[in-house]
Amino acid sequence: PSFGFLFDIDGVLVRGKTPIPAAKTAFQKLVNSQGQFLVPVVFVTNAGDCLCQKKADQLSHLLGVPISQDQVMMSHSPLRMFKRYHEKCVLVSGQGPLLEIAQDLGFCQPITIETLREKHPLLDVVDHDRRPSVLVSECFCFKILSVVLFGEPVRWETNLQLIIDVLLTSGYPGNPYHHENYPHIPVLACNMDLMWVAEAQSPRFGHGTFMVCLENIYKKITGKDLKYEALMGKPSKLTYQYAEYLIRAQAAERQWKQPIQTLYAVGGSAALSQDDEIDNSWENELASAAAAHCRSVLVCTGVYNPHTEVPLDTRESITETVFHGHRDFRFDPGLVEPDHIVPDVDAAVDLVFQLENFTP
Repeated sequence: PSFGFLFDIDGVLVRGKTPIPAAKTAFQKLVNSQGQFLVPVVFVTNAGDCLCQKKADQLSHLLGVPISQDQVMMSHSPLRMFKRYHEKCVLVSGQGPLLEIAQDLGFCQPITIETLREKHPLLDVVDHDRRPSVLVSECFCFKILSVVLFGEPVRWETNLQLIIDVLLTSGYPGNPYHHENYPHIPVLACNMDLMWVAEAQSPRFGHGTFMVCLENIYKKITGKDLKYEALMGKPSKLTYQYAEYLIRAQAAERQWKQPIQTLYAVGGSAALSQDDEIDNSWENELASAAAAHCRSVLVCTGVYNPHTEVPLDTRESITETVFHGHRDFRFDPGLVEPDHIVPDVDAAVDLVFQLENFTP
C-alpha cells in the first residue's frame, strides 16, 4: 500500500463506549484472515486520560480486531519528543492516572494538582467545605518549571486557581504574585477540542473549553496573553507529523517497500499550524516527512455538520460560530472544507480503496 489511515475515534468509531455499527464492518475490510492490517493504520484521539495500551485494548474489544499500542496516538503522545522537559519538575493537570501517564511519556518529576493542593492547603478556597479548618504551615521546596495540560480536569476551580498561582509566581505557588514575570514559565497543552461527542444528543465541553477559561482569567488578571510553548492534539501540525512517523514505522515493520504517499484522516480536518513560532528541536528525532498529501474524509456521525456554512468574509464575528478551533490557530475557510464527506467510517474505507485502486 502507498497510503495509510488516520482514524479519529469519538464520533467516528464510537459514541462514548458504544461502537458505531459501521465501524466493525469497516475494520473487517482492513485486516486479513490472520487479523493483520492490510494497510498502515493509526488511531488518533484527543483523549488523554489513559495509557496507549489501555486505549488499544478498548479498541480491540470494540472493533473486534487486534490493535497494538503502537497504533494508538493519544493527544499527549508527542510529549515523548519534548525531552528537554523530562528531567524538570512539571505540574500536570487533567484526570485519569496522571502520574503514570506522565512517567510513561518520560517525565521524571511530575506533580499533580492534588499533590500541590495538599502542600498548599490555603490556596484552594472556592469550595468552603474544602478550606482547612486550622491554619497550617505551608512547605513546598520544589520550583515548578513547566505546566502540562493533559485534558479537562474535574474540579475546574481548583485547577484554574493553582495553575494561575504557578504562572504568576514563576513556579513558586504560595508566594505573592509578580506580574512583571512575563513571559511566564512554559505551558504545554494537549487536546484543544472545544466540544466532543458522547452519548448525549448534543456535544459536551472538552479541554478546549477549560483552556478558554484559563486564557481569559490570565488575561483578565495580567492584561497579557497566556503563551503556549506547544499545542498538540488534532488539528495541530505537530500531531499529524507524529502520526505520520507512526505510520511509517508500521510500514517499515511490515517491510512494505513502497513509500507512503497519502494519508487519509477519517473524521479529522486538515492540520493547522500554531500562530507563534515554537522551538521544533523535537523534529530532529523524526525522519523527514515522506507523505505527499493528507486528505480529510469527514463522516456525519460525529460533531461535524455538513450543513454549517462558512462565511466568505472571515473578519465577521460570525466566524466564531463556525471555527471552534483554538485561539492560536490561523482560521482558513479552505481548511474547514473537507476533501470528502461520507455518511460513516465504512463508506470512508470504501471510498479510499476506490480512490487508491486498492483491492484487499
